[in-house]
Amino acid sequence: FICCTHFSVTWILLSVAVSGFTGIFSPDNGLRSACLGNVLRLTLDKTLAVGSQLEIDAIDGTDIIPLSHTLAAQCGYSIESDPWGNTKVFASLLGCYVDNQADVVFTFGLRLRMYRDGLSEQVKHDVTETCSYSPWASQEILCDRNYMEVSSLMVTPETPVKIVAVTISFPPQVAVAPNGIWKMTFHTPDPKVMLLTDAQRAGYGAMMTQTRLVIRSPYNMAETYSVEVAGVPMEVVSVSTYYKLGSLIVDSAAACPTGGVVFTDKVITWHVPRRITPLISSAVKILETHMGIYGQRLDKTKMAARHYKLSVTESHVVIEIPVGSPDGYYKSHAPDYAYHITYTIEPMLELLWRAENTQADTRYKVLFPITTPLMPRPPHVIDIHEQSVFDILLGIFLHDVELMNITFTTRVLTVAECNARGFDVQEHHFANGSKTFSIRVPFSDELVLKRNPDPLTTVYVLPLVFGLLVLPDQTPFPHPAELEASREDVVLPTITGSCDQENFYFSVKYGSQQDNFQTVMLHAGSWRELDIELAKLYSLTDNSTHFSIVVPFTAPAAAFELVHFKSIRARVDLLLLEMLNMWQLADFSLACYFPLTTTECYANGTVTALAVKVESVSNLNPEYLTLRDQSCKPAFSNDRFAFFSFKLNSCGTTRTFFDNVMVYENEIALPYNTGQQSRKGPFTPEYRHTISCYYLLNYTKTMAFRASPRSTNPVADPGVGHLVVQIRLSQDSSYALFYHSGDYPVEKYLRQPLYFEVELMQSTDPQIEVVLENCWATLHKDRTSLPSWDLIIDGCENPDDLYLTVFHPVVADTRIQVPAHIKRFSIKMFTFTKDDAVLKEQLFVHCDAVLCDTTKPDGICSGQCANALSQYKKQISSGPVLLSDSNLFWKI
Repeated sequence: FICCTHFSVTWILLSVAVSGFTGIFSPDNGLRSACLGNVLRLTLDKTLAVGSQLEIDAIDGTDIIPLSHTLAAQCGYSIESDPWGNTKVFASLLGCYVDNQADVVFTFGLRLRMYRDGLSEQVKHDVTETCSYSPWASQEILCDRNYMEVSSLMVTPETPVKIVAVTISFPPQVAVAPNGIWKMTFHTPDPKVMLLTDAQRAGYGAMMTQTRLVIRSPYNMAETYSVEVAGVPMEVVSVSTYYKLGSLIVDSAAACPTGGVVFTDKVITWHVPRRITPLISSAVKILETHMGIYGQRLDKTKMAARHYKLSVTESHVVIEIPVGSPDGYYKSHAPDYAYHITYTIEPMLELLWRAENTQADTRYKVLFPITTPLMPRPPHVIDIHEQSVFDILLGIFLHDVELMNITFTTRVLTVAECNARGFDVQEHHFANGSKTFSIRVPFSDELVLKRNPDPLTTVYVLPLVFGLLVLPDQTPFPHPAELEASREDVVLPTITGSCDQENFYFSVKYGSQQDNFQTVMLHAGSWRELDIELAKLYSLTDNSTHFSIVVPFTAPAAAFELVHFKSIRARVDLLLLEMLNMWQLADFSLACYFPLTTTECYANGTVTALAVKVESVSNLNPEYLTLRDQSCKPAFSNDRFAFFSFKLNSCGTTRTFFDNVMVYENEIALPYNTGQQSRKGPFTPEYRHTISCYYLLNYTKTMAFRASPRSTNPVADPGVGHLVVQIRLSQDSSYALFYHSGDYPVEKYLRQPLYFEVELMQSTDPQIEVVLENCWATLHKDRTSLPSWDLIIDGCENPDDLYLTVFHPVVADTRIQVPAHIKRFSIKMFTFTKDDAVLKEQLFVHCDAVLCDTTKPDGICSGQCANALSQYKKQISSGPVLLSDSNLFWKI
């Protein structure tokens, strides 16, 4: 017969003859045998069962008989194998193919064939073992896992039986077996008669030894039946055997329990009826009770060590076995992808009883494999996250469970991939054969989800599914888990600031979540995000740790709180907002005093005053402020300032005398009925700024001096400064209106006059005169590009030009204070040609201007010849000039 070394025993008949080697029967090679009363037990270690399939043959002299499932039950062989290949073979001493010597010495021959990789490679072991057993009981009943056997004593050497010859006529077609059995009547309980050959063909075993009659029946046969004895279900075979020698009839019966087991989480309790009524018709006395495991009797010491209990009650013989006893084994299962375990053990019960008023005794032995029902054992996930790591412990599992992979939110990682990622997956084994798995996942790993329930707290969430596998049947099952840890570990961003005489300086240091916020600032009275425009306006610089901005105190982001005579207090407000939840991460306000003179009183009786829009009058429009005389309006104003300049004897200024002091006062306020601004009442204007100037009536200073003759005239020390010269294009010959940068290019017709003005800026020195040394025109902005045409050469017109440059006089007016600082000239619009083709492109005009010292009238200062201050020369340009597609029309 064949068994698979997986979960259960499977009997297969294979008639494949594969040569191999004959193993030596020795405990060292993984084969062990034991003679256990009326059975032989052969144990194969899992190291020997190298393949997943085992075949067993009976050796009968020179014959090799494969033991199929049916033949094994018919002939008294059984097999038990755990899922990992540890195998036990049981054989009845009265089984088939056993060399029986006088029912005392029994010799077995078995061939074990094991396969690797299917049937391609075979390992063969021939086993021969001899057992002795004596004395036999008058009747012996053996209940094995796949058959019931009863043997009855027929004759003994000590009490020979004299056989009386009785003539019995058999039908001609009926054959009588050589061992003397003619026919059998099965009581089901109704009688059913079968000839020996028919009974054997049906799967029953019947034979006579030298002294005994042996009847063997598999379970669940058509001629067996079930009864319940003392609450225990039992299967019964009852048969009467007829012999050819005289009219001899032997009644035999076997009854084997098929239940009677009660389970709790900790104890297995097995009940066997004390008085098995199908076997006992009268009162009996129990002479012996024995408990064993896998057919091996246990003495009281071993039973006590394993906490086994054997007791006899009025109705039952009871065996108690703790769940988890080392004689059995646990097995993992995953029905419906849920983790369960079972525990399996095979106890043996052996009884010897004797019927009253007789010397006949009965030995009753039951080999009874017990497997508990599925016991759910949901794994537990323990998370210890004292540090910034999920320290996960998964278990507890039996040794036959392997962790294959872990499914995270975005990917599935094998155990090897988890370790390569640094998750440190480990397997921990314990002395009782169980194990756990551990894994460490840092909070910082991208597979960990993060959320913030409040600004300071981070909740780390790790959803995962453990992919587990039950061996050796390769049954997968998952175990989901979701771990969560909360930490107050958020470092918020911080703002620091400082001021100097002109600016606010702010630095924002990122927190632990980097730039997960928006910076908003109070800008022109409303909150505004620090966008690209403001970042550029306030010179934002940043790096990986912080960013900085510079805010001038006059910028719209600065709110004016308080104005003093010589200073102003301004404030900038910043907020850092987490936009998703609108959490305020930081609030910073910085107020500083900055130097600012709001009133200037001059000795010539002129006053300048600066009115500032402060935060308390946010709706003020400085444009509508006036002095007491409402016709005196600001000389300049914008949305934050109004600048006044007036004489002390105008604009409603009052004068008051106090002792030796003369005080002039005026007031900047909103006029009534402006149509733009409203006032709360006639005596409570929204804005009032008093202007006061103090002058001493009598003021005397005493000074002493001593005169000495001067040997040389004073000479000014040379100095270095910046002078600015600009060239502009006038719209006409009045030089009143000029084109601005946004007006270019300007379109002009051919030979239409172009009026240019060159002016020295930011100087009132009458001793400096601007002289145009050279001017020329080009097609490109580069003043050195070609082609070019000279307009002024050495301060004079270009004599080669058909349309000479015209110089225009400059006279003083309200705009021009020093006429020598300006030169004006005009040219006729022209174009360049190339190969007789007109180039309709841009035209640029460039000049070299010389600043001359008029106290030294030589060179160009006296008549268009150069002799400048340190030969100070400025280069200026104007343009572009474009030729239009219109007929002889240009753009400038």
